[in-house]
Amino acid sequence: MKRSFAYRRVSSLGQSADDRDGLVRQEVVIREYCRKNKIKIVRWFTDSISGKTDLEDRPGLYELMLALHANGIKCVVIERLDRLARSLLVQESVVADFKRHGFEIVSCAEPDMLSDDPTRVLLRQMMGAFAEYERAMIVQKLRGARQRARASRKDYREGRKPYGSLPGETEVIRRICRMRSEGLAYDTIADALNAEKIPARKGRWHATSISRVLGRSQTA
Repeated sequence: MKRSFAYRRVSSLGQSADDRDGLVRQEVVIREYCRKNKIKIVRWFTDSISGKTDLEDRPGLYELMLALHANGIKCVVIERLDRLARSLLVQESVVADFKRHGFEIVSCAEPDMLSDDPTRVLLRQMMGAFAEYERAMIVQKLRGARQRARASRKDYREGRKPYGSLPGETEVIRRICRMRSEGLAYDTIADALNAEKIPARKGRWHATSISRVLGRSQTA
């Protein structure tokens, strides 16, 4: 017998049992479907919140997704897909996420809801385009923020600058290059700079930091 979770949602706990979205009615439909199709419900998840909020503030749905990722059950039975969300776009988003993780949604009223009919394929393609657009806009906003920061602050620095970009460091690089051209080893150069108390970015010079400085100077 196939093991599965079950999910129910109503707009409020005040709905009566005979209401079309009632918890009792949904449970009856789900249990009957599972009985006929040899599915065993091992756990029920419930939300009492309007479908208009879609995926926001849905503790039952959140717990369901955590359980799917945690304990090996890969199937969820619902009465209808609009119990997950009323918006068709959000429904397709949930379906796509389930497919992506190898989970299965079984709708008692819509046995063919996961089919790749042209309308659902188009919606999935649109969602992919929207996601790509959103990522591009985030990158654009970050780039604009950095440009505004550079324009407003003379001392603005984007990330850590390489050694040689701060005052006095260019002369130290020339010194390192001269010592290296004389055949001195990296650790010998580091010891000489430390002995003269010439500070490195992180306090003391080491052979690895000398190697990095020389590498950048040769590619500059």
